[in-house]
Amino acid sequence: MKQTSYNYCAMPLASYACKPEQSLGRVHDEPESRRRNAFQRDRDRIIHSSAFRRLKYKTQVFVYHEGDHYRTRLTHTLEVAQITRTLARSFMVNEDLAETIALAHDMGHTPFAHMGEDSLKEVMEPYGRFEHNDQSLRVLTTLERKYPRWDGLNLTWETLEGVVKHNGPIKGEPHIAVRELQEKMDLRLDTYASMEAQVAAISDDIAYNNHDVEDGIRSGLFCIDDLAQVPILSRIIGQVRDNYPDIADRYLIQETKRDMIGVMVDDVLAETASRLDKVKPESPDDVREAGMQMVAFSAGMHEDVQYLRSFLFERMYKHYTINRIGLKVERIVGELFQAFHKNYKLLPDNWQNRITEAGAQRNEQVRARIVADYIAGMTDRYAIREHERLFDLYWDLR
Repeated sequence: MKQTSYNYCAMPLASYACKPEQSLGRVHDEPESRRRNAFQRDRDRIIHSSAFRRLKYKTQVFVYHEGDHYRTRLTHTLEVAQITRTLARSFMVNEDLAETIALAHDMGHTPFAHMGEDSLKEVMEPYGRFEHNDQSLRVLTTLERKYPRWDGLNLTWETLEGVVKHNGPIKGEPHIAVRELQEKMDLRLDTYASMEAQVAAISDDIAYNNHDVEDGIRSGLFCIDDLAQVPILSRIIGQVRDNYPDIADRYLIQETKRDMIGVMVDDVLAETASRLDKVKPESPDDVREAGMQMVAFSAGMHEDVQYLRSFLFERMYKHYTINRIGLKVERIVGELFQAFHKNYKLLPDNWQNRITEAGAQRNEQVRARIVADYIAGMTDRYAIREHERLFDLYWDLR
């Protein structure tokens, strides 16, 4: 049987798309796959990683025990990947690379969503800071340990660049994982990312703004009538009711969510086509050096999205029920960090070994970073259980 070239791409690609045969390579050289191109291989390594599996029990907004129908960090990631592939195909850029970046973008998220991240940021402030985007890179380049010749997943330059710069050029002092990687490969931090990375970033915005509306309705934090305060939602709900005068609320919210995703995707397609026509990039580097995001919302849609975000921030993310959970999360994360940092012998054996390998027994900053790695990698339920093991006096005595 004739073998497929590892550089094979399923669809024709635009001149500004990233092509696997033109990849700038990996930190550690290794033979190419016989069956998969370099970006497909990156995607598969992410899907098979331990950190990716743990996203199943990491909070998006609602902690896992609150219900089975709310988004988790994993289901959010899959929704982002689906929108990413749609946009990537429309722009004739590399679907494999775009999907890979989408799947990797939240790998460094803490348990308990942004509540956990805020708590970890606070305790890590004296020790070099914590930031979930940088932690995603740290997972991919350092913390996943599956290969005998290197730590991390040894992904391509294009995938790592996309994770680092999907929100634009890096300004100011980069965080620890970016600094460490920059010493091994030049990520050109002052340029924009590829079209594929930009597609993944805006797909993230589209996904969470839409599914958080659905989850907020399901949780009872607001009702459909409240959504009339949000211009884009008010318009779409009106159109849905015109089309289905007797529609039940449960179907109304589903139709509204679907239509809003479609409206946002169409807006990105139109605005990005206009920007491509203006810049006329002929290569991936033309995109990086364009001096502007190529994949974007129009000014009007950007205003609508900002209004929606403000609504969700006030009515959902800062709702008193979420704040009460945040109070508990602050205690769980803070007490775990202080206990492990003060006495690393409380850590599991493999994490104690990481501290001794790094010579961090007496180096508070390095030890704090490893403790943060351990806590950031936890699922919600594991963090709760670890806290109970340490601070419930009768946990092992019942």
